[in-house]
Formats: sequence, C-alpha cells, structure tokens
Amino acid sequence: MRQSPSGDLWVGLWREPLPVADAHAWAVLPSCGAIVTFAGTVRDHAPGRDGVVALEYEAYDEEVEPRLKGIADDVRTRWPSVGRIAMLHRIGTLSITDTAVVVVVSAPHRDVAFDAARYSIDTLKSAAPIWKKETWAGGSEWGTDAQPIESVTR
Repeated sequence: MRQSPSGDLWVGLWREPLPVADAHAWAVLPSCGAIVTFAGTVRDHAPGRDGVVALEYEAYDEEVEPRLKGIADDVRTRWPSVGRIAMLHRIGTLSITDTAVVVVVSAPHRDVAFDAARYSIDTLKSAAPIWKKETWAGGSEWGTDAQPIESVTR
C-alpha cells in the first residue's frame, strides 16, 4: 500500500500520516523553478453538516494506483514540462486536521505547476475510487458530497 517514488512519479495509498515534507523535497529538480504542494486536511464540517469529528476513507485499492498513474499521464500530455508528480492519499480513520491527500507538482514555471496541481487534485477527487464516511456526534454517513467515479481524462 505505502509506495515509494518511481522515476518522476510517486502515487499511492497510506494508512500512516502522509509524508508531505518528504514529497515536497522529492519534487525538487534543478530544471524546475516552481513546486506546488496541495495538502487537503480533515475539517470539522461538510456541506450541510457541522460538528464532523472524523472521516473514514476506503478505496478500491487495486484501481487507485492505475487511476493515479493515468492522471499523471494526462498531466504530462497537457503540460509536457512538468518535472515530478506526487499524489498520495490516506485511507482509514482520520481526525480533524489530519492530512488526507497531498498533491505535489514541480515544473520550470509557476503557471504550469499551479495548473497541473489543480488539475491533478480535481481529477483525483472525481476519478479515483476513494470514498469517505463522515462521523459526527449524532452518527456517521458516507459523505454528503459523494460523486460517481469519472474517466481519468476529461
């Protein structure tokens, strides 16, 4: 489950805290003058619901890595100058403020790094088979903003 970088790509699911600083440091390349690091954290509310105390993430493990690799391939087609890409996601039960997902993209220039990172996280959220259950004082339920899984390329 916990994956190591392979070439210029680092994708995987983690049960332990995500290595945000390590992913950022790994993305540094002499040819890249920009690194965008996005870390999505667990917050205490969801659309239409306050008092969230935890999230539980589940994934279709065998499909996540191929989907993330497909997203990275699409990123490299759209932005050929991208240096390194990391997309790491936690599974299991997470508390408020825990990091649930990290996306890191390095590129020669900031516009490409920002655009590629935004595309990566948006596509990960819609195309990777990862689901979350919200827990609050009154119970638990699968996320109110759940959506159907889409194709990797948009």
